[in-house]
Amino acid sequence: MLGQFDASPTLPVKDLARAKRFYEDALGLAPEGDSEMDVQAYRAGGVVLTVYQSEYAGTNQGTAVTWPVGERFDAVVAALRNKGVAFETYDMPGITVEDGVHRAGGMKLVWFKDPDGNIHHVGSF
Repeated sequence: MLGQFDASPTLPVKDLARAKRFYEDALGLAPEGDSEMDVQAYRAGGVVLTVYQSEYAGTNQGTAVTWPVGERFDAVVAALRNKGVAFETYDMPGITVEDGVHRAGGMKLVWFKDPDGNIHHVGSF
């Protein structure tokens, strides 16, 4: 039933102004309309990513957003590094890590957190 529709990530944040600086300055997302009621939407490819102010921000311990960037992986990772984004490292069977980049076969993967701990994943798939 829902397989024909794009899914839209919705992320809780503690401080909307701080989150807006991260999503706009570090990630390069453009606001979609004016923020109202402690909510800000951003266009991300063919979907809208929404951040909203919530007391529950930072409680998710798993990946919240995945960014499949394909062959542009190295350029995207370099741009994120230049904006001060720090990558997380995880110990996973069969995966090597070098300079924050996880490698599994031909795939390259990185994870990072927004200021509220929401985990983002960028992959070369």
